[in-house]
Amino acid sequence: MEFRLLGTVSVDTRTGPLPLGPAKRRSLLAALLLSANTPVPVARLTDSLWGEEPPPRARGVIQGHVSRLRALLTGAEAQAYGVELVTLGDAYVLRVPETLLDYQRFEELLMLARQQRSAADTVRMLDDALSLWQGPALGGTSTEGPLQAAAHTLEESRLATVEELARAYADLGEHHRAASVLRAEAVAHPMRESLAAALILALYRAGRQSEALDWFHRTRRLLADELGIDPGHELADAYALILRGGPRPGAAPAGGTDAAGASRAGTDPAEGAGTTAPPGPRVPAAHNPSAAPHPTDLLPRAPRGFHGRDAELAALTRAAAGEAPVCLVTGPAGVGKTSLALQWAHHNPAAFPDGRLFADLRGFSETGEPALIDVLREFLLALGVAPRRVPESVSAAAALFRSLTDRRRLLVVLDNARDSATVRALLPGGTDCVTLVTSRNRLEGLIASDAARPVPLGILEPQDGTALLAGVLGEERILAEPVAARRLAELCGGLPLALRVTAARLAGRPQWTLAGLADELADERGRLTFLDVDDTGVSAALRLTVQQLPADAVRQLARLGHHPGGHFDPYTCAALAGTDPAAAAAALERLGSAHLVTETAPGRWVLHDLVRLYARGLDPASGAEALVDVLDHYIATALAAADTAEPGGEPCFVLPEGYRPAAVRDFADRAAAMHWLATERDDLARAAVAARGAGLHDRAWRIILLQWPQVVWRVRDSWAPLLELALDSARAKQDLYAESRVLNLLGWVLTEEGRTAEALTLLERSPGLAQQAGDRLGEATALINLAVVQAGQGELDRALEGCGRAVVLAREEEDRHTEMLALQHLARLQLSAHRPGDALGSARTALALGPEHEEAARRSLLLAVSGEARLALGEEDEGILLLDRAAEEAERAGYDEGAVRALEALLRVSARAEYRTRHALALRRLTDGG
Repeated sequence: MEFRLLGTVSVDTRTGPLPLGPAKRRSLLAALLLSANTPVPVARLTDSLWGEEPPPRARGVIQGHVSRLRALLTGAEAQAYGVELVTLGDAYVLRVPETLLDYQRFEELLMLARQQRSAADTVRMLDDALSLWQGPALGGTSTEGPLQAAAHTLEESRLATVEELARAYADLGEHHRAASVLRAEAVAHPMRESLAAALILALYRAGRQSEALDWFHRTRRLLADELGIDPGHELADAYALILRGGPRPGAAPAGGTDAAGASRAGTDPAEGAGTTAPPGPRVPAAHNPSAAPHPTDLLPRAPRGFHGRDAELAALTRAAAGEAPVCLVTGPAGVGKTSLALQWAHHNPAAFPDGRLFADLRGFSETGEPALIDVLREFLLALGVAPRRVPESVSAAAALFRSLTDRRRLLVVLDNARDSATVRALLPGGTDCVTLVTSRNRLEGLIASDAARPVPLGILEPQDGTALLAGVLGEERILAEPVAARRLAELCGGLPLALRVTAARLAGRPQWTLAGLADELADERGRLTFLDVDDTGVSAALRLTVQQLPADAVRQLARLGHHPGGHFDPYTCAALAGTDPAAAAAALERLGSAHLVTETAPGRWVLHDLVRLYARGLDPASGAEALVDVLDHYIATALAAADTAEPGGEPCFVLPEGYRPAAVRDFADRAAAMHWLATERDDLARAAVAARGAGLHDRAWRIILLQWPQVVWRVRDSWAPLLELALDSARAKQDLYAESRVLNLLGWVLTEEGRTAEALTLLERSPGLAQQAGDRLGEATALINLAVVQAGQGELDRALEGCGRAVVLAREEEDRHTEMLALQHLARLQLSAHRPGDALGSARTALALGPEHEEAARRSLLLAVSGEARLALGEEDEGILLLDRAAEEAERAGYDEGAVRALEALLRVSARAEYRTRHALALRRLTDGG
């Protein structure tokens, strides 16, 4: 399987290309592939497909295209290749190995080509890279802004590669071939001066001087006619070289002029084209005072033991392809931003013939930031300005720096920038200059003012983490304990700084085993201590970031350290910090800008494990209070979700002692409530485990039981272990009321899982416990669930008796929701007992209790049993009508199990193709998990 963006957007498989359909679907696929393995919000997809004027139902159209793409990929067995189209909240992510993306392979080949020492090898790899192009990038997609910009960026990268290929041919002395590859592109892009200049030089060096001059004048006229401008310095330099009779390969330098046209023997660069200096004495270049100086290079040495980051290095290369680009590498402390920047900067020195500048702006250092005038003075001196001519003011020095760099190809690396204003004063003036900035902050102001192109840097994958360890410790030590090495990489959270500190500890202690250190790091209480060595370590790096934050953000971070779950939103944060959601959201944005928290989906954030441990240490005394606050927040929010999802039902329980809810969200409808329950399932489970560990059993079982709407909706989704934890907590409190309630739900789940004997053992105890606790509605629910199991065991009379008793109890308590539930199951049991008239009567009674007490699933089930009762009474037309309505209601509500049941009953009496199709679709949705 291969995904193509370098040409018409397509997906190639063993059986041929997938039928992607209309342009909008190709555009959607292109947008997802351009951000492969990263969540893409629906808003960004909408912008990619329609720009500023999306249709009213844009979201629905996108959902439809996603559904069709998912079906196409499933049909092509994409999962076997590691490809998956996943929904994450309000975003979609296309998970795909980078080896299947043609543009990623293109970038990889380009990087490899630049690493070759042999020009022949460079040519071969550049040829391979260009062979991946099948036409203009992103062909067959919409021409809206984001995709158009992406296509332009890809095309710029292709043209730059063609120019590199021509230079490689020139290095081999194959100037005819260089001219050949350049001519086709120069014809297609007649106003791209770099192409024209390269072609002119290639023709000249191939001995085709008249063609070279013709091409210059043709380009000069075109620039004047179309744009009203004169040729730029590249074209002018190429023309001047030809007129001066500059050297061809293998010829001695004439008049002391080098191949780039720079004067060696008295030619004044300011003179008009065609002016030549009088011949002078031949002086060796090493002793010629006017020879071009060696390019300035202030870069520190390249990082040692650098591993991985291929995608980020390729992203930097793409970001650096535009005009006067500002590339912005951002990420948390210790993630390796400086190493990445230096690795890239050292990678291709030939791309910056006028030099490379570097400054550590110390934006997150205890020593403080250097004065801007000091940085500018260092840059100006490096560029050859005499010390006495360096201006004293920042504005004058910055203006001189911009002027000196206006016509140069220069790289400026600004490391550890704290804010955008500092960077702006140090930006070079030339359109051919590249500025590379690293920062722990997002520097969104720089993105807005100078079109900085962000390259976010995340943690290392485990295999790259173990490779980093091997680079310090040696392959032998890693191969001796491969499992322990991977475990160390995971315990370090993929953070390069933590991995290097770990490697340093092990390197100095050859008698230590990797497994022994992994065991030490596994204890969260001492992990950060082990990850500090001398004055370097994770704690020190994080401290320098945190000290830049305002007090409210620091308090929020400290409280987040005690959050038991993996994700949090502004409501959870507000409950933890004792603020409101708006203030919490502002604090999260501040923390996110400093890369202390990461937004994984709109309004949904995570903490890196090591940041969480550091945050917990900021205010350790508040841990117990913070845990109770977040547990009560979860209870209150889950209560609101359950009430919205299943309105009219009785509360699950009385509230615990000392209950103080905060920052409770509202849910607009059942779908929103069910989405929250599904999204927060893992975090609710972690909260329950934390509550039990802290002895807060009264909170633990409540948090679990409150998920009952989701349990009922997705009953076969492995709920038993969590409910067993709730049962342990209920028994730990010796709370008969709680035990009965948990047994009811657990017994029902076990029944649905086919574990009937276990379910029967539990459910037989539940009615008695509820009776002892005075919980009549709990007793009714227990009788209903017990009746279902008894009926499955053939004890139909006992089941009918128990269900009838449940109807009476619910009616006496005037709880219509429980009465409807009891009547629904009674009707089903009566139908099984061949009493269709009684079943129809029970179902009618339940439906008559009023729409305010109906939920879609319940109504669908009651309509289905009514339809089956009509069929049993010989009223086939009416039965089919009722079953069809039951299936429709279930389908509208997304209740696939109910739809399958109703449609199966229909197919027993009708052979209509429509029912077969709907049944197959519902069954597939149910099998796929919705």
